[in-house]
Amino acid sequence: MRRVWLILALLWTAVFLSSPSGADEHQAFNISLPVDCEIGETCFVQNHFDRDPSPGFRDYACGRLGYDGHAGIDIRVTDLPAMARGIAVIAAAPGRVLGVRDGVADIDVRQIDAVTIADRKAGNSVVIDHGGGWRTQYSHLRRGSIRVAVGDSVAAGDVLGMIGMSGNAAFPHVEFAVRHQGAAVDPFGGLDATQECGVDSGALWDSRALKALSYTPSGILAAGFAPRRPTWLEARRGDYAADPPRLDAPALVFWTSLFGGQLGDQITMRLRAPNGDILAENIFALQKDQAQNFGLVGRKRPDENWPPGVYRGEYELYRWIDDAPVELLSTAREITLR
Repeated sequence: MRRVWLILALLWTAVFLSSPSGADEHQAFNISLPVDCEIGETCFVQNHFDRDPSPGFRDYACGRLGYDGHAGIDIRVTDLPAMARGIAVIAAAPGRVLGVRDGVADIDVRQIDAVTIADRKAGNSVVIDHGGGWRTQYSHLRRGSIRVAVGDSVAAGDVLGMIGMSGNAAFPHVEFAVRHQGAAVDPFGGLDATQECGVDSGALWDSRALKALSYTPSGILAAGFAPRRPTWLEARRGDYAADPPRLDAPALVFWTSLFGGQLGDQITMRLRAPNGDILAENIFALQKDQAQNFGLVGRKRPDENWPPGVYRGEYELYRWIDDAPVELLSTAREITLR
């Protein structure tokens, strides 16, 4: 009898060890991109995981793209029309749906009472159990977009919902978080992260995701022209794209939305006439780190209508690196007034 119990015990141990819930905590766990979009074109990484255990922030590249205590990666779209068109949030690895919440409105958290979302800060969200103590969470999804239910089995790449702005969100995005045995893990580091800066050898991302997520410290989210002094809220709603300036516009203003602005960044914005002359120029420096900066340069309409032709807006950003100014990025937009 003792021998029978020993055999049964050994068989139970073998089954337990081969099951997902009893898997080796250091087993390989690879993840793919959790969004169906082109990083840097139709979506952008706004905030990274905080690798600094003390007060303050440091992302995996020793940069400042994020904020203290952030335990996920925020992947955003440019504006509300892009959110409405729909960017799919997809499962980063196969697993079983452990939790789902839907029904939270897509409203900028700065425009509502924080008490309203006190117990729903993740907004509409999906949690997936991948076995071996690994879970992923997809937060701030668009209301009514979630396509899975608790208990569903999903494969990597299955659509879970759409990027939204629900819960504690000030811009349309998905916060993608990875946890192991309840502890937050940076996918660029993995369980045994040892490098202070850079991607660790134990990073969880697959090769395609790593290539797509090549580190970008700052970038232009959107840019355009407005017929009057613009506001970021109106630009984010897509108002100026829907109603572009005409020859009789009271003003012509070139605007930009920057993510990842840093203290000391030197920004130059110009508005050029069809003949190349500078109609207006705005040169300024950022006085603090800014997750988003809304810049503009413009001019009021002359006594008569604007001369017809192609007007050009230009943007340049210089950052001090190793005690020297380096052009970090530049962009330009054109509009034809006729």
